[in-house]
Amino acid sequence: MKNRFPTLPGTGFDEAARDVHLEKAKKSAMTETKTIEGHELSFTHLDKVYWPKEGYTKRDVLNYYDRIAPYILPYLKDRPQSLNRHPDGINGESFYQKDVTGKAPDWARLFPYHAEGDERQRHFLVCNGKASLLYMVSLGCIEMNPWSSRVETPDNTDWCVLDLDPTKKNDFNNVIETARVIHQVLDAIKVPSYPKTTGSTGIHVFIPLGARYTYDQSKEFGRAIAEVVQQQLPGITTLERTVSARAGRIYIDFLQNRPQATLATAYSLRPKPGAPVSMPLHWEEVKKGLKITDFTIANAVDRVRETGDLFKPVLGKGVDMEQAINRIFTT
Repeated sequence: MKNRFPTLPGTGFDEAARDVHLEKAKKSAMTETKTIEGHELSFTHLDKVYWPKEGYTKRDVLNYYDRIAPYILPYLKDRPQSLNRHPDGINGESFYQKDVTGKAPDWARLFPYHAEGDERQRHFLVCNGKASLLYMVSLGCIEMNPWSSRVETPDNTDWCVLDLDPTKKNDFNNVIETARVIHQVLDAIKVPSYPKTTGSTGIHVFIPLGARYTYDQSKEFGRAIAEVVQQQLPGITTLERTVSARAGRIYIDFLQNRPQATLATAYSLRPKPGAPVSMPLHWEEVKKGLKITDFTIANAVDRVRETGDLFKPVLGKGVDMEQAINRIFTT
């Protein structure tokens, strides 16, 4: 990967001076300060290995998000973020952080909230551009998990999503088959849809809503679609949320369409072996042979520069949900 956080060169010194220089270079390799969008950010532990098997480091994660920023930022901008922090890489302990009160830099945009049963005002971090994106990476965030709504319309979601969550008894071809049936159902009711790999084990199917509907309306829309699909694939899919009740079937999760629920966004890295990326797809690519590991930190940027942003319509004009639901029950 192109290194935009380079270390210092180590040439042109006598032996004693060289040792001093190498020590400085080592420290420089671990900590650097950059001015991004007018904000000074310090990046520490840059050579910490995040993927031990592949050797990818925190520096590589920063370089990836620096390069993918023009494509990922439309799906992060003006959205509160749930920070999934992996300070010691994918094999270390991780934790989610929502409240950044008193911890975020002064320039950061925040969004207030109250935890249930707690009167204290807390704050989500809101991504506003590349500076806040790379600030999240500096905290050890390998993946990016935004809200489905923006701070200007926090109760109205920009999309409805169906999250296909397989069990260990399913292979990925079962997921592909389910996604293709979702596409067929949505095509039949004239609803555009846009798939992406989750970067983990499943596929996400997005439907643009254009912030015209509430989360509850989006959830019920997703439920109606999921029920039709489940009826067509009763041996493969289920609407049972409890893992033990799924009997080895793929869960069509429509409950992700609720306030403050988050999913790894398009073009996000995932803290999984191989450093996979959640990659938008052409529907023609959703076929047997597709693998999660087709898209990784090593090739994702080149692919997106070649294909353009396949997910862009997700942020466009939303569907007419009432008409779509009427077609579900008349088709």
